[in-house]
Amino acid sequence: MPDSPEVAELTWLDPSRPVPDVRTPLPGPRARAVYERDQRVTSPSLPRAYPLMPARASGAVIEDTDGNLFLDFNAGIAVNSTGHCHPRVVAAIQRQAAALLHYSASDFYLPIYSEMCEALAETAPMPGPVRVFLTNSGAEAVEGALKLARYATGRPNVLAFFGAFHGRTYGAVTLTASKTKYHQGFGPLLPGVFHAPYACNRVDPVTGARSHDPEETFDYLENVLFRYEVSPTEVAAIFVEPIQGEGGYIIPPPEWLTRLRQLCDRHGILLVADEVQSGMGRTGRMWAIEHAGVTPDVVISAKGLASGLPLGAFMARADLMERWTAGAHGSTYGGSPVPCAAGLATLEVIKSEGLLANAAEQGETLLAGLREMHATYPGLITDVRGTGLMIGIEFRTAEQAEEVQRQAFERGLLVLECGESSIRGLAAPGHYEGAGQRGASAAGRGAAGRRWLTGGDEPIAGPADDRDEPDQPRPAVLLPGSASRRASRVPASVVDRVACGDLASARHEWGPAALDTQIVARSLTPSRSPADSGGRVFSELP
Repeated sequence: MPDSPEVAELTWLDPSRPVPDVRTPLPGPRARAVYERDQRVTSPSLPRAYPLMPARASGAVIEDTDGNLFLDFNAGIAVNSTGHCHPRVVAAIQRQAAALLHYSASDFYLPIYSEMCEALAETAPMPGPVRVFLTNSGAEAVEGALKLARYATGRPNVLAFFGAFHGRTYGAVTLTASKTKYHQGFGPLLPGVFHAPYACNRVDPVTGARSHDPEETFDYLENVLFRYEVSPTEVAAIFVEPIQGEGGYIIPPPEWLTRLRQLCDRHGILLVADEVQSGMGRTGRMWAIEHAGVTPDVVISAKGLASGLPLGAFMARADLMERWTAGAHGSTYGGSPVPCAAGLATLEVIKSEGLLANAAEQGETLLAGLREMHATYPGLITDVRGTGLMIGIEFRTAEQAEEVQRQAFERGLLVLECGESSIRGLAAPGHYEGAGQRGASAAGRGAAGRRWLTGGDEPIAGPADDRDEPDQPRPAVLLPGSASRRASRVPASVVDRVACGDLASARHEWGPAALDTQIVARSLTPSRSPADSGGRVFSELP
């Protein structure tokens, strides 16, 4: 790695600071300025979750524009597969940027393009020769795979699943069926797209428990869809997420994917695995579909493929890709040199630094703690599920999931909702250690919720300037359009009952959902003490 100021800058993080370390009200003064500018000039279609304004990052840690430190369990929304600003990835980007920024691989023979294709093909979860097409994003890769499936088979129709998310461009959003808002106002969508039930989609209305009917998907396909709507001989491909991401981090039984493969073989249908969110080692295998031992015909990748630079891909059996001819598909920027350099470095880091094993090991640690939390708060958490570091926590209501997400942010932990009432844990296989390990162990301590709720590290209200009135509501930090983000402070009488171990009376007085939401949000966040940060956990920066 070259000795340069740019690479040296990666050492900005002060190891003596605790993580998280939130020192200003959120959003802070500089963040507010960013927000005000953003509201004037950006598209209102952008679905912001909370007022995070990242300025720089390293590993699992993000510093915002006001100097607050956050533990990032979002991994840049499943993108930073080697952690933020991995030195080897940054060095590769710098070298390539100094040599050649761009030349289109669609029209000329860009050396690093085929090098990236070769390296990615070596990871493919299917035997035999594989060919690769590089794109700018996951949605573009989905579009390309959709075109390839129709072209190679000569069939016009494709299937996807309820709860699926494949992107927002027209073909990809037609395949998407996780929320009606993605379709609303954009019709008519792409013709020839049908949907079927995904695995584990049944939720008990009383307990919130999720269950799986092993026959539901296949009964619907064979006895409804193929009987009344579309002949299987006219279906080109089935697009499936081996683990549904946006749909709620739903993990199907391995035999469900096996039966899907068998159904495709029976009818001559291609199986397309969308691994945009689940791939690149996040589950402890390079590709999530490998856990089921199933071989797809086409694999789609993006997000973590280049550790944060825009690079996507779809790879297919060579005999499929070789069916289309020159000019059938292309991309001006897809596989541009700098993202390819980042992608090559990412693949090398995953391999040489043992990130697959790390994801599996750290995932088990985190899951153990979360399952203990589930057992402690069954009235709030209805399910904890995960493979490696692709982990979902399902709550009884969408409001509870949103509240936990918001409170975790205020305490310095970045998580994001998915599905109807779940929170996803997207800790990347490379950066989930150090500060991240403290988060995992914190979540698993049996008395963690009680200790944090009663002020073991800092009062639950947050900013220091409202601690002198324990029974008053916390002053809310509201931005335009965020009226639902007001928080309530735990009354002192409830805190006293929890401190004495009388959770039953505390829940009776304040309401079980309200109390348990506070405890869970605090338990997810690593322990900090005011002494660790000089007594300035929530104080204003100078």
